[in-house]
Amino acid sequence: MMRVVDQRRATTHAEHASWLERIAQRTCAWSERWIPDAYVFAAAAVVLVALAAMLLGASPVATASAFGDGFWSLIPFTMQMSFIVIGGYVVASSPPAQRGIERLAALPQTGRGAVCWTATVSMLISLVHWGLSLILGSLLVRALARRRDLRVDYRAAAAAAYMGLGSVWAMGLSSSAAQLQANPGSMPPALLEISGVIPFSETIFLWQSIVTTLVLMCVTAALAWLTAPQGANARTAQDLGIAPAPAPLRTAGTPSRPGEWLEYSPVLNVALATLGAVWLVREFATRGALSAISNLNTYNFLFLMLGLLLCWRPRPFLDAVARGVPSVTGVLIQFPLYGGIAAMLTAAVGRDGHSIAHHLSVFFAETASRESFPVLIGIYSAVLGFFVPSGGGKWIIEAPYVMQAANDLQVHLGWAVQVYNAAEALPNLVNPFWMLPLLGILSLRARDVIGFTVIQFAVHVPLVLLLLWLLGLTLEYQPPQLP
Repeated sequence: MMRVVDQRRATTHAEHASWLERIAQRTCAWSERWIPDAYVFAAAAVVLVALAAMLLGASPVATASAFGDGFWSLIPFTMQMSFIVIGGYVVASSPPAQRGIERLAALPQTGRGAVCWTATVSMLISLVHWGLSLILGSLLVRALARRRDLRVDYRAAAAAAYMGLGSVWAMGLSSSAAQLQANPGSMPPALLEISGVIPFSETIFLWQSIVTTLVLMCVTAALAWLTAPQGANARTAQDLGIAPAPAPLRTAGTPSRPGEWLEYSPVLNVALATLGAVWLVREFATRGALSAISNLNTYNFLFLMLGLLLCWRPRPFLDAVARGVPSVTGVLIQFPLYGGIAAMLTAAVGRDGHSIAHHLSVFFAETASRESFPVLIGIYSAVLGFFVPSGGGKWIIEAPYVMQAANDLQVHLGWAVQVYNAAEALPNLVNPFWMLPLLGILSLRARDVIGFTVIQFAVHVPLVLLLLWLLGLTLEYQPPQLP
């Protein structure tokens, strides 16, 4: 009798799991059928903004001039975003990091606990470096899948590894919007005049931001645990026909000719890392830790020097960089388009003497109130993020009119940035663009994990909007601080 009851329970659980799988397959099938590459959205946005500018009265020559003038305006920021990805990849794939991943994978005692643990590790690391979180989380899932004493649902673990980028990354140190607003040298001049410089103390280190981050992390980890299939219902990597072979620890090897001697010697890496360490100590001592780490150049420099040291020799370091570079192709080709869009929004003036950004800011100022601003902008940013899956690039597009509206409504400017940050991560849960590096490492397809991320999305949307509205009521407006 007990065996019959257990079989019925197992059947019921299996039917529930099959329902989740059907949702995942249908969602991904729709996405694969109807959603083109992210570059298509960026290129289409250029055309639409150009048409809108001309409909408002801007001449074709003025519109084209604004596009061309802005095309290269984000080159410093483009390189900074590229190095965030490359630096994270180099550090995560270094031999010491791989040994650390094996130790992390040995801690969970149950399959469901392993999924929850993966989500927690991914989110914690994403607050420091989103690129590192994505790569390290993927490698952690592979390490867990190699454990013979643990039955881990490979799909749920993959979705959990993505939770850093899908939930809280933009609330941490590598937030593109917060980094941009804290670095006047990386900002388009038109945006600098509207928002001024906003330090980390007024964005990611606000107590309201910290509370939001903690709540989201707890809820995300709980959902990862609750939705992870157990026992016989869990589909391991072997069940899916995937053999997660261990990533070999790359040794230095031996030079094949005299000219390669320095490539396999630690002398140059140690020398460069020592010089970098001295500069970093001086930078943190003279500017203070908060100011130093909020500088994108310092932030990227720190991770590159760390990567040099962890790889120990030039050849493993260069190999890691070569493997990481393909991950930044979208950034390199799309960010110039975003720069052109931002320029057309602010510099292409219509018949009434106003730009598109001005009209949008007036719309938000007239539609929203000081209290409803976080909810309205949060919804708008989340919807736009599905079509422009780039935190930094999308902020360049949104910031001129969003920050102008915040000034008009006297909304705390730092909280306006955090509204964007919290809402910007939401579409990552259902848009497979940023999943691609993870899926490639784990040999999975988007349809394998999106069923789990959709559940997270359904819970996160109302929770994020509630937190943004409620905590925004506790902040007062401060005028822009120009450098």
